[in-house]
Amino acid sequence: MVAQTVAELTVRSLISNGLDTLYCLPGFQLDPFMDACYDNRDKLRILHTRHEQGAAYMAMGAQVATGRPQAYCVVPGAGFLNSTGALSTAHSIHSRVLALIGQIPTDTIGKGFGVLHEIPDELGILARLTKKASTLGRAEDTDEILRDTWRALKSGPPRPVGLEIPVDLWKSDTGFAGELIVTADPGPAVDQDAVAEAARLMQSARSPLIVVGSGALDVS
Repeated sequence: MVAQTVAELTVRSLISNGLDTLYCLPGFQLDPFMDACYDNRDKLRILHTRHEQGAAYMAMGAQVATGRPQAYCVVPGAGFLNSTGALSTAHSIHSRVLALIGQIPTDTIGKGFGVLHEIPDELGILARLTKKASTLGRAEDTDEILRDTWRALKSGPPRPVGLEIPVDLWKSDTGFAGELIVTADPGPAVDQDAVAEAARLMQSARSPLIVVGSGALDVS
């Protein structure tokens, strides 16, 4: 396999990590990414929504329905902000949703030049609605950033994860030619003695009551 562009590697990471559908509302900052999606249309279905909030809510709903991580993709600025109602809901209900956000050119971020779809500290906003948020700064770091993003999405407490990719990097060569498949980090081992003690206490209780926290979500 030849080295992939940022757009190609990002799309193939979605497919390699189990996604067959991407919910999105495309725009200028996503054009090269959408081209890569088209090239992989036999493996990844694109559902275009009328509003960014719809894309994020559909990803959240699909995650809840399937139990598997899902993703949505929108442009930066107003597009991203339009999706935050759904993203905050995904955060509150512990949903593993990847928010894939376009970004303005790398050398204009934070400069206040008035670039189309520029907003102050977009990454800071994204970080407050996810358990991990990153911005790709160099094409050669793409595989590492994607690995960290997928590991965070699949591991630990279920919450959304965010990734921004600037428009000028999509067509850049990553230097990475392999598949990018990420497995979840193993959770803590079950304390069998504590389980046995809990069972003993319930058996001996006159009016047992079990209080279950959010950490029990998706546990079987």
